[in-house]
Amino acid sequence: MHRQSREGRHHDLETGYREALSIREPLGSRLGTSVTEAITPNPPERVAFPSMLQTWSEVSFLHWRVEPAEIRPLVPRSLDVDTFDGSAWVGLVPFRMRMRMPVGGLPIPTLSRYPETNVRTYVVDPSGRRGLWFFSLDVPRVHAIILARIAFGLPYAWSEMSLEERGSRIEYTARRRRPQGGLRSSVIVTTGVAQQRVVDPLALFLTARYRLYASGPLGLYSISVEHQPWSLEEITVDEIDDALVPSSGIRISGTPDHACASPGVGVRVGWPAAVGGSSRGGVPSRGGDPFLLK
Repeated sequence: MHRQSREGRHHDLETGYREALSIREPLGSRLGTSVTEAITPNPPERVAFPSMLQTWSEVSFLHWRVEPAEIRPLVPRSLDVDTFDGSAWVGLVPFRMRMRMPVGGLPIPTLSRYPETNVRTYVVDPSGRRGLWFFSLDVPRVHAIILARIAFGLPYAWSEMSLEERGSRIEYTARRRRPQGGLRSSVIVTTGVAQQRVVDPLALFLTARYRLYASGPLGLYSISVEHQPWSLEEITVDEIDDALVPSSGIRISGTPDHACASPGVGVRVGWPAAVGGSSRGGVPSRGGDPFLLK
């Protein structure tokens, strides 16, 4: 187990947002453009007609700095690896998911509430729009996993999971069942260690992501989400023992380089849209879906 006590970088709210608006690191020469969407605390577009409504709560954002060259072969060729201070970033993000129907806000049967842990990095599409790319999404709902993997190509995994709150401490656990059964993740954090909100530019770069990218049966697509700006707070990572990030093919060492948390947000999830200017080329196939074949 790793133990950590850290002090976050703090700016006042106005200064932090003003600095975040200037984050426009250029894309690599491969895409031939330097016009990149700015990082802002608010979503760049509305989701007028959501496919579903979600609530993401008790969210912890744990991130490590990695070399862009290590991420490059793990995402489709049509996407560029997004960087901050010259580094790519990989995140371990455990939280509680609640799902509701877009009409009436009723809970979705058998899927309405469960823990989730995702492993992700940050990318830019050929139009310069920023978003995130998932390496894995662990949840305890096997039927939803099969649907998501077949219909959308999303790398969901079936895990036994728990999320327990004890005062200011939150404990997240996951034990993978399929694929790569036996992988474990255990994280314990303490919230409320500082009264001031975390609004530094790196925190916004890592959390203000209003678009996901994935490669489905018809090629690369995106899904936009809309929610209020994150209310972020400093946390102490008391213990972390994780095998999910390394299983994605990314080498990390030590405690996270950046950690923060949020009580959560209500989310409007959009519909899949093809990514213009992309090819069908994606992450190399490994001979079929490991979840369905095993």
